[in-house]
Parts: sequence; structure tokens; C-alpha cells
Amino acid sequence: MRATGQGEADAARGNRGVHAEPRRGMLGRLPIGARRLLWPLLVAAAVAVLVTGVIVVVQPTGPTPAPAATQALDAPPSTSPQPGAPSPTTPATTTSPTGATPTPAPTAKPTTGRPVAPAAPAVTSKRKGVGVWTFDGVSQALANSGASWYYTWDVAHSGVTSPKGAEFVPMIWGAKSVTAANLQQAKKNGRHLLGFNEPDLQGQAEMTVEQALELWPQLQATGLPLGSPAVAWGGDRPGEWLDRFMAGVKQRGYRVDFIALHWYGGDFTTANAVNQLKSYLQAVHDRYQLPIWLTEFALIDFSNGVRFPTQAQQAAFLTAATRMLGGLSWLQRYAWFGLPATDKDQTGLFRTGSTATAVGRAYQAAR
Repeated sequence: MRATGQGEADAARGNRGVHAEPRRGMLGRLPIGARRLLWPLLVAAAVAVLVTGVIVVVQPTGPTPAPAATQALDAPPSTSPQPGAPSPTTPATTTSPTGATPTPAPTAKPTTGRPVAPAAPAVTSKRKGVGVWTFDGVSQALANSGASWYYTWDVAHSGVTSPKGAEFVPMIWGAKSVTAANLQQAKKNGRHLLGFNEPDLQGQAEMTVEQALELWPQLQATGLPLGSPAVAWGGDRPGEWLDRFMAGVKQRGYRVDFIALHWYGGDFTTANAVNQLKSYLQAVHDRYQLPIWLTEFALIDFSNGVRFPTQAQQAAFLTAATRMLGGLSWLQRYAWFGLPATDKDQTGLFRTGSTATAVGRAYQAAR
């Protein structure tokens, strides 16, 4: 009932007129004695009616609420977070500015694909190696790569920390590297020794066969297992640099314990590149009957400038090639070219100490 003021109540009472006084009914017609007996009963009945009316007025007028159990079953699920401890996927609550409307937390959408597996740890093998030069994070990248050995084209590894269990292999790079100090450091730092770097190529060691043979006894004197000079190409061909060097070694009674080779492929089709590499290695092994270390290899086309494959092509080649190398009993070691990755060095494995390229992830999984 709507509340009213005092003036409105008085006017209402004045408008009632003749209907303000009750009419005389059956009670007025009874004898006085009977009325005296019935009066208390009527008063009690009237009081009961009034109490019942009050109860009816107080009761809510809406529908009767369902039992708690029924409400829980029938009610739609709540879309707003309940008060209390936050759920595991809900970010911690932050205080909103006064008057600001809090932004509802996004609802996580179910994924239909497979969950993303964490990156597998790098695997390794005795043959797995890499060529290294310094960059930011080089030691961490080397440790993350899974390489069991590495080299720096030098007799030392300044700026590079060897990972636990990894072997550093020194190199006597060219003619000017053949000094007593370098030879002594190589003997101190390594258990194997690599010979001259691409003596058949201008801009690299660039040495004649005779010059290399004259210096070779000094490398032998370290007593370390000694790898041949690593030619840039033609290691399987009669009359080329390596063939003439090995002939001189034999004639002079010198020692070469394993053949070091480089190989770069210009055919970016995985199967073709792997077959070409295998054929080259097999031909060199057949010719000299010595173990082989493949100390540089990757896909780079040098036929017309420098052309690189895509990361996917390079990674596919690395995976297939290392699997093939694992089946060659006389292939003792390999070293990918190289560890650092830049826009220029597109065959590289790591851009930072912890950021592997697609090729780097393929290398980590290789043996």
C-alpha cells in the first residue's frame, strides 16, 4: 500500500459518509443474555482474523522459493567469478582506480590440437661437432647445442668456455701458424690436431703442396693424432691438391692419421644433397683408406655468388645428412658450419646463447 500524508487520510475518512457506521446484523437481534455469552467468543474470533490478516500481509507476494537443492540443480552456471581464493588460471587481482569498471578476466578457450611439448634436451654423440667463432652468448650456445667437440680454426679457444665433456680440437691454420709457441699450445690444449685450412683456396691458407710438406714434420712432432690439410674441393680426384699431398706424405714417410674434408652443396633438394655428400665421402675413403673427419659442411651454393637455402631446407638436410653419417663406420667426426647465426651466416645454429634457429634445433636433435 502506498503511504499517504495526514491531510489525505482525513479527507478519506470524511468521504465515507453513511458507510462509516456498521449496520446491525444478527447479533443485534439476539436477547441480551445470549449476546453476553457469545460476545467473548466473537471477540476471540475477531482477534484471530486480525492476526491472520497481519500474517498474510507480511508474507512476500512472489512465488515460493524452491528448496536449496532444487535451486542448485536448476540454476544456470554462473559466468562471474565467485568471491574467495582465485582459481589457478585467474591472474592475481589488482586494485582498480576509483570508479573504474574492472575488466573481466578472459575465458580460456579449449584447444583442439595436441598440447605443445617442451623442447627436448640436445642429444650428442662422439662424432658430433661444430665450428665456432665468438659472438654474444657463444659459450651458452655451445653448451646448448649438444656438440661433443668443437674447433675455432686456431690453437686456442679464447672467449669460449668448453662445456663439460666437450673436447676442443686445435688447428694449425696456415704456414704462418707454424711456430714453436703455437705448436706447444696446440699440444697443451688438445688431444687431436687439425692441419692446414683450405690450402688449395685463395684467401684461405693458400699453400703449395711442397710448402705444406716441408712444414708437416713440425706438426707431426706434437705427437697428437694428425688430420690432413682440409681441402675446399676435389679430395677424391687424382692429381688435385690432396692427392698430390698424400702422395708426398707416402714418399717421405710422413704421418697422416685421418683425412679432413670440407663439403658445401648447391643442390637444395634434401635427397640429392645427401646422396652427393655420401658419394664424395665414400670416394675419398676408397682412395686413401683412412678415417674421415668432415670438418665443414652445409648447403651453400657458390656457383654464382652466394645463395642460401631456406631454413626449412637447411634443417631438413642437416637431419638427413647426420643420420646418413651415422651409418658410415669410417666417418669418425663431423662439424657443422657453424655455431653463430646472423643475416650473413645463414647456416648458423644460434642467434644468442639461448635462441636456436630452425637449423639449430635440427642440430640439437642430431647425433
